Amino acid sequence: MHSRHPRTTGASDAEADAWADVLVRYSLLHSAVRAPNGQWLVQHTPDAPALIVDGPAAMVDLAADIQHRIRTTRTRIR
Repeated sequence: MHSRHPRTTGASDAEADAWADVLVRYSLLHSAVRAPNGQWLVQHTPDAPALIVDGPAAMVDLAADIQHRIRTTRTRIR
């Protein structure tokens, strides 16, 4: 996963937690659970395999990618 706009600072655990909560709350992910080692287990749908997201920066990048997909899809629909 490559960020479209590289950050100048690293993502914090709190920021990643907040984004994970938002993504699940708005049904953009089925689940996102932080493992004790700092990685995240995410599922896009209930029957999808769990994917490993490696750390808070990767979780924030995932949120950015999902936002980008939503925005580009909305633009095409208009």
